Amino acid sequence: MTADHAARPVLVLANDPAAGGLAKAAGLGVPHAVVDHRAYAKDRAAFEAALHAVLLEVRPDIICLAGFMRILGAEFIRQWEGRILNIHPSLLPKYRGLHTHARALEAGDTHHGCSVHEVTAALDDGPVLGQARMPVLPGDTPETLAARLLPLEHALYPAVLRRFAAGDLRPVMLGG
Repeated sequence: MTADHAARPVLVLANDPAAGGLAKAAGLGVPHAVVDHRAYAKDRAAFEAALHAVLLEVRPDIICLAGFMRILGAEFIRQWEGRILNIHPSLLPKYRGLHTHARALEAGDTHHGCSVHEVTAALDDGPVLGQARMPVLPGDTPETLAARLLPLEHALYPAVLRRFAAGDLRPVMLGG
């Protein structure tokens, strides 16, 4: 974050000990932790209780999900309601869930992109706070779409977070 940004990281919390964000956080001096979802087998409630306990220690104002590939339950979301953001690789409401790049190509879409949205109990269904669009090019594959989209994701999320942290819910729109 830059000095003029309203948000300040208090913790990078991952569900995978190999998550790249952990090393980045360490390099920046940001506290980091792991609650490995595999340790909880199929007990989502116990996993979410462990996440909640770690979050309570640092009391974040905003939780920013990025690359967190776990569906959070309604009870967890209720405890942090209105404070959880997620970035999703599609122009929501299109293509909730997985395999968004392939689905956009299969549908013959001429544009693709990403969305930052508020997390609700419904999968990828919360209010959209920002989107970045880009054209689908001839010969694009799911991999090339993902690679071209990543810089837009890296531009969109901080822009949305800046507004959200300042209490401004107007959508941020990037690209064309």
